[in-house]
Amino acid sequence: MKTYQTAKRYDGFSVNFRQWRATTSHCRFLHGYGASVRIVFQGELDERNWVWDFGGFRRTDQTIEGMKPAEWLYWLLDHTTLIASDDPELGFFEQMAERGLIQLRILPRVSAEAIAEYIYSKLECIVREQSQDRVRILRVEFNENERNTASVEVAGEQ
Repeated sequence: MKTYQTAKRYDGFSVNFRQWRATTSHCRFLHGYGASVRIVFQGELDERNWVWDFGGFRRTDQTIEGMKPAEWLYWLLDHTTLIASDDPELGFFEQMAERGLIQLRILPRVSAEAIAEYIYSKLECIVREQSQDRVRILRVEFNENERNTASVEVAGEQ
């Protein structure tokens, strides 16, 4: 059996975050990126000879937090501030959000790797269900910029 791979890129995000546990690095400070996300799909071809319909995240009826997956990605990353749920300054960031100064998104963990994993965890079940397990997400890459990329990849067979 042959498997194929395709990829979809979402870009143009202005995202801000800090890694409060990075006590010996400047990454502990609030900082921003022109970020993008690349999702690699793997599977068999469908009747159209496609692995994945690139517009599938816009057209699906499945939602994440009440939004279609493509819309959710923009909600998560476009002009937002990502803060870890255990950040000791979380209350301060929540106050800034209440005052309309930031669009706060609270994640379990914050790093390029953790953001890639978080996105994977939200999208994988949608891809599997929408394709009747014909397709899976092989890899999610979170690009802070053109030089720095972190990814999560799922090993093993489909």
